[in-house]
Amino acid sequence: MVDWPQADTITFESATDLADRRVPRRRRYSGRTDRITARDLFIAADCLAFLAAYLVVALPYTSAATAGHRFGDAFAFWAAAPVWFLGAKIAGLYDRADQHPGHSTLDDLGRIFQLSIVAVWASAIALWLSTGSENVPAELSFWAVMATCLVAGRVVARTAVRRHAGFAQNTIIIGAGEVGQLVGRKIAQHPEFGLRLVGFVDADPKEMRGDLRDFPVLGSPTDMESLVRRHQVDRAIVAFSNDHHDLLVELVGELRELNVQIDLVPRLFEAVGPVAGLHLVEGMPLVGLPPLQHSRIARGAKRAFDVVLASVALVLVSPLFAYVALRIKRDSSGPVFFRQERLGEGQRPFTVLKFRTMFIDTDDAPHRDYIRKIMDSGALPNENSLYKLERPNDITPFGLWLRRTSIDELPQLLNVLRGEMSLVGPRPCLSYETELFEPHHFHRFLVPAGMTGLWQVAARAHATMKEALDLDVAYARNWSLGLDLWVLARTPLSLLRGGDTT
Repeated sequence: MVDWPQADTITFESATDLADRRVPRRRRYSGRTDRITARDLFIAADCLAFLAAYLVVALPYTSAATAGHRFGDAFAFWAAAPVWFLGAKIAGLYDRADQHPGHSTLDDLGRIFQLSIVAVWASAIALWLSTGSENVPAELSFWAVMATCLVAGRVVARTAVRRHAGFAQNTIIIGAGEVGQLVGRKIAQHPEFGLRLVGFVDADPKEMRGDLRDFPVLGSPTDMESLVRRHQVDRAIVAFSNDHHDLLVELVGELRELNVQIDLVPRLFEAVGPVAGLHLVEGMPLVGLPPLQHSRIARGAKRAFDVVLASVALVLVSPLFAYVALRIKRDSSGPVFFRQERLGEGQRPFTVLKFRTMFIDTDDAPHRDYIRKIMDSGALPNENSLYKLERPNDITPFGLWLRRTSIDELPQLLNVLRGEMSLVGPRPCLSYETELFEPHHFHRFLVPAGMTGLWQVAARAHATMKEALDLDVAYARNWSLGLDLWVLARTPLSLLRGGDTT
């Protein structure tokens, strides 16, 4: 028997101590237990959608089948369910709503219809394998009802969960400098994102801007674990901080161990647009920005798209044009249309058309002064939390309704047909506004001005003039037909929230 030296003997206790030293203890905090997640409701809504499709389409078809085929028919239709749920999980349809604030059902629409088609194909194959027959009308009806119920269920689930206080994510911002406070202002002004701002974390914070004084600096990043536990933090947004790079990387790792959702504000966030891509070079993530120049084919497709949709829209809204014209004439003296020189693509001037909403001979000096005021990113909103000039004495009674609904913008469909504007693009600006532009703001003139745009659907009157211009520049730098479709799809939702686009 070998007598091992005492110095080389490892006891059970010493091995445990060694493991404790080498492996960090797993933190017990796993997030709030009382918060409702969209994921859970989406799964429930999808189950109800499949049940509804089965009861409406598949059950009558199965009941009419012969006794030997009934079980096979029922199995075939339910075969679509596991395909859908697996595909939806892989595509991120259950997690994206909780991870990405402001995400809507419109953003998932394409994936929903693609996956529903794949699920129905699975059902059709299962039907053929189990019964040796196929029923195209039944499968098409099953797909139509299922897809409709999937979309409707998600809309209802998302609406219900956002109205419930338990949905909001307790959010902290790491970094209380200019960028961190800008993020805080945007969160505070957009409760529909489902983020409840708890406060800031910064060892050396900048003086807090006026509209954020109700949100305290909670402490230093060195106190992160206790802050997360004390305030039950669900999400942390890492804005620019004075802390060293290595410390921030360690902090992010600590937050991930605490089961906190993390958002990183990129250093050049002004240049990163909505269609920026992410790719890897030996594991290092790089953000790809598309070139500014667009092909003639892309520009031609955009123009054709504008002409077709503007023509159809003009035909559809022509009765509304007549009604609005009569009301404007009855409401106040003056012309039906308001004409004003604006700057379009390449800074070329053109005459924009709008329904008149103000009394004639109204002075534009207040608007000039207000534009100069809100060009400062630190400008405070009005009492209504909007960056919008209130001129109740200058706007006609009917004009107030036209502005609230944005119907006053509809005559710009004629500008689109004349090639002076596009359906989607930067807001057509006034010449005196360019006196306040920073050099990069002139990139907005690389594309035609639009009736609606990224600024209108992302912020509307909740943004300062500088922030609105930055969004216009982001659109011009990242334009694509897909982005145009996305903006057009979200425009009606933005109109329902209200706000002036003038």
